[in-house]
Amino acid sequence: MSHTTVQIRTETKALLDDLKLNPRETYDEVIRRLAEMAYDDEPLSDEEIASISASVEDIKAGRVQTLKQVRKELGV
Repeated sequence: MSHTTVQIRTETKALLDDLKLNPRETYDEVIRRLAEMAYDDEPLSDEEIASISASVEDIKAGRVQTLKQVRKELGV
C-alpha cells in the first residue's frame, strides 16, 4: 500500500475524528467510507426523472392539493 501525505486543517481533522466508528479506525477508512457514501448505487431511471419533472410542472401550474384538502375530500 502506498502512502500520501495530505495537509488538512485542525478543524477538518477534528471532524474526521468525530466520524470514526471506533477509536482505532484509520483516517483512510473514514475517508473511504465517506467517499463511497457519495456514490448513488441506485441512480434514477429516465422514467423516474420524467415523472419528477411532470410533478414539478404540476406544482408550478397549481395542480396540487394540500393534505388537509385531500383528507376533507376523503372524509378522513
